[in-house]
Amino acid sequence: MPDHSPAPHVLEIDGLTYRYPDAGRDALSEVTLRVDPGELVVLAGRSGSGKSTLLRAACGLVPHFHGGEIAGSVEVAGIDTREHGPAELAGVAGLVAQDPESQIVSTTVRAEIALPLELRGEPAVRRARAVEEVALALAIPDLLDRTTDTLSGGELQRIALAAALVARPALVLLDEPTSQLDPVAGDELIWLLRRLNEEWGTAVIVCEHRLERCLAAADRAVAMRDGAVAFDGEPGGFLEWALAGEPALATPGARLFDLAGLRPLPVGVRAAREALGSLREAAEIARPGGRDFVATDAVPSAPHPTEPPDRPIPPPPALEVKDVWVELDPGGGARDVLTGIDLTIASGERVALMGRNGAGKSTLLRAAAGILEPVRGRIEVPLKCALLSQSPDDFLVHERVRDELCGEAGARALEAVDLAWAANTDPRDLSGGERQRLALAIVMAGRGPDEGPPGLVCLDEPTRGMDRLRKQELAARIEELGAAGTAVLVATHDVEFAAEFAERVVLLGEGELIADGACSEVLSGGWYFATEVARILDTDGAITPERGAELLRRAGERAEVGGRHR
Repeated sequence: MPDHSPAPHVLEIDGLTYRYPDAGRDALSEVTLRVDPGELVVLAGRSGSGKSTLLRAACGLVPHFHGGEIAGSVEVAGIDTREHGPAELAGVAGLVAQDPESQIVSTTVRAEIALPLELRGEPAVRRARAVEEVALALAIPDLLDRTTDTLSGGELQRIALAAALVARPALVLLDEPTSQLDPVAGDELIWLLRRLNEEWGTAVIVCEHRLERCLAAADRAVAMRDGAVAFDGEPGGFLEWALAGEPALATPGARLFDLAGLRPLPVGVRAAREALGSLREAAEIARPGGRDFVATDAVPSAPHPTEPPDRPIPPPPALEVKDVWVELDPGGGARDVLTGIDLTIASGERVALMGRNGAGKSTLLRAAAGILEPVRGRIEVPLKCALLSQSPDDFLVHERVRDELCGEAGARALEAVDLAWAANTDPRDLSGGERQRLALAIVMAGRGPDEGPPGLVCLDEPTRGMDRLRKQELAARIEELGAAGTAVLVATHDVEFAAEFAERVVLLGEGELIADGACSEVLSGGWYFATEVARILDTDGAITPERGAELLRRAGERAEVGGRHR
């Protein structure tokens, strides 16, 4: 007789409670969770809600590596994590951590990807085939012979993912896997994970803050709050729950519909476009500058003065780049990473630096900070530059948060990033988002003339591990810096964050400056370098839920008036 009993859970967690060593509170509290083979689960939650800790528990790092106090049970593919450590669990559970650079241990990419198979004693032929297959699946065959110390943050993320997938584990755990990937690579990764579900039967848990990237591909959403499971259900129900109780977790598309008074909430761009139908075209007509649009709230322009007022002498640019070329040697000889860059950023200007992985964004920031010397051209930064690099752990050298920043300037910086409560905590016990905020505080504290802010602040992917409210706080901090005269240049793949803070977007491609314009212009009318609202409405200039909802309301009013007049 065939066995018709249900397949065992690939992950089974019962009453899991955990506290890190010397921590003042539990990181996880009475967590119970089941994940079935072939399921794709999105794990959501605010920064510090316990998401990363839950992933560590699912692969045995908690408690075997981190120590601490634990109660309850965790089983992965029938293996009890209390009795088996991370090395034994690696064959059934692969983890890609928030900071993939800390996972890389081999000299070359090929050796790094092959390492899990080598540790399992797989023969050379099977190792070589598996490495080639996973490299093709992730579009990284050109990286196989590179040395790992020459890779960008996004490339390291893909290598760590390849190493997690190469052994085809029953469960893949991903912590912010798209945080350092450009929009194209991020979309490709999510659909690759969906394919793993369907073709290999691999169960996937994706911990993400940018839920608009992955929610449409999910079978289920689980939300964490204060170390406990606060929601467990289908994605559409999750969006309604989020808007009611955790608005920071709602996607831009859901917020767009909610502000416009529309239901049901869409899970993804395709569902939103189908639900709106002809209303999208009406929204195009309703926008300022659209067909038949008549402004009703226009402010009359002020009369021109008869005599020009006295104008103060403008400050010098915060950054001036003239015909700059930068060469780097990633292995195999030097190559041009920046070619003929001309860029001027005014004092107080807020600029988003965007482009695909490897376009030269980090190189440009490092050149502006004086870490890299151009082989041609010149770079001028009159009032100093502070740089926050992609890896926050590079800035953390002490055993207590309070020792990372000293004096009144340090205390103010900690307060500004809402980490004063963690003064006695080991920085390595903070969540990824909290470590990112701590590194930002270290960079910002007293780095400019007279202990004030510098003339230019460069941030390289500063939102990794941050939820939407933390991003809004960072955007507000950037606005404060701009108002005080400090220019801020932020390299980011997060188009929603760019729409939040930037006045201007500079787009790089293969080391060349290919676009430079207003944020509302660059981040609309496209597909990859566009916000979710812009992709839903396909309307120039509508890049935020608030602006999009305004257009939809106007479109609805026009449609209602037109219907009455028929």
